[in-house]
Amino acid sequence: MHILGIETSCDETGVAIYHTQKGLLAHRLYSQIRTHAEYGGVVPELASRDHIKKLVPLIRQVIADANISKRQIDGVAYTAGPGLVGALLVGAAVARSLAWTLGVPSIGVHHMEGHLLAPLMEPDPPRFPFVALLVSGGHTQLIEVEGIGHYRILGESLDDAAGEAFDKTAKMLDLGYPGGPAIAELAEEGDVQRFEFPRPMTDRPGLDFSFSGLKTHTLLTFASTAKTRQDKADIAKAFQEAVVDTLVIKCRRALKKTRLTRLVVAGGVSANRSMRDKLRRMAREESFQVYFPRLEFCGDNGAMIAFAGCQRLLAGQTEPPEISAFPRWPLSTLAPITLEQDSAARES
Repeated sequence: MHILGIETSCDETGVAIYHTQKGLLAHRLYSQIRTHAEYGGVVPELASRDHIKKLVPLIRQVIADANISKRQIDGVAYTAGPGLVGALLVGAAVARSLAWTLGVPSIGVHHMEGHLLAPLMEPDPPRFPFVALLVSGGHTQLIEVEGIGHYRILGESLDDAAGEAFDKTAKMLDLGYPGGPAIAELAEEGDVQRFEFPRPMTDRPGLDFSFSGLKTHTLLTFASTAKTRQDKADIAKAFQEAVVDTLVIKCRRALKKTRLTRLVVAGGVSANRSMRDKLRRMAREESFQVYFPRLEFCGDNGAMIAFAGCQRLLAGQTEPPEISAFPRWPLSTLAPITLEQDSAARES
């Protein structure tokens, strides 16, 4: 089966084609970073307009890259939520229309499930069950994963997610948008000994996160400095170390609580080199396995949507031809794929 995947949840237009036997055949991504950078963040209306302009040309390019015809597409998957409602509706409308025209099934994919399953596209994928840390722009969650759709939320952010904290801190330091890469780059010049920032909610039991207090601490620290480049670099270093250490501590707790030995880390923040290094070091020291998506699939992309949609279509899950989007959509409400469905899908 050839599955076309479409991602339009925010400011990236992603399209990909995934084949059930051959794997990922082609993918393309158009980023709107330059469009939104001058505003310091995503402008929803501009995002929707750019998706309208770029999506159909990208679909044509990906079909050509995969060396197939559109009539060889067997199913269409698209991001149905969570995300910006206007942006989601663009992808949903195009996906549903294309599927109806071709006479093939289509399915709305949960954006965070796409991230969660992205490491399964790698040559050495993790086996179920595992603990997943999802760290993207608006989400920070720890999840016990027994299978596709079998998700138990262990902990999540009570206010700002890690990605939001990175973006807001970068704006505070006048580093531009997006904030994560800017903070990480400047932190390379920072002195780790100069500032000691708190590791929020690690002094008490539990697996929830809170980064708003850390953001306030960063603001107060910045207000007391001369605001030179070195000051900013030292603050960026201290902030990044605090976020990364907090995530690592919570991952260790989640693994001990569930007694699992596999950790999957996905989402935009999973590209952070400091976090990858610390989690890999912890994995070696404490004898567990850690898995990441390749760097190009850490952020939003069509490949993860094509793959996640493929798993559900193979299991026989389809939806009526309705255009719908869900700006808020709890991951725990997704329908599970049963063992019987998964076995049947693998055999097909």
